[in-house]
Amino acid sequence: MTAGETLPSSRDVAIAAARAAAAKQAVDIVVLDVSSIIVITDVFVICTASSERQIKTVIEEIEHQIRALGAKPVRREGESGAGWWLLDYVDAVVHVFDEEQREYYDLERLWSDAPRIEWEPEPDRASSG
Repeated sequence: MTAGETLPSSRDVAIAAARAAAAKQAVDIVVLDVSSIIVITDVFVICTASSERQIKTVIEEIEHQIRALGAKPVRREGESGAGWWLLDYVDAVVHVFDEEQREYYDLERLWSDAPRIEWEPEPDRASSG
């Protein structure tokens, strides 16, 4: 990042993450505006990948796409076989789950008061995935 450039907004980061996840066939992608509910972040992105290998691919694509916006995670948590990875971009937090952990933690229910942010996959990326 050079002088004078600004960091992308939390919404831009979240939508880029959702689109990157969709490009790598993650499913049940949800973007929640939690800014009025919690103070530690503005947006959650939640998605599901079908295997450990796909989780890794989804995470790599998300990091790649958001790095192109000029941001990188301040924290990356998860371990092989855990079924839940977290990428922390401060104002946007990305959760990549396997199916079992997604159902168990059910973040959408926990944050059910949070409005959903509508987004669409990028047409050229969604078809070329």
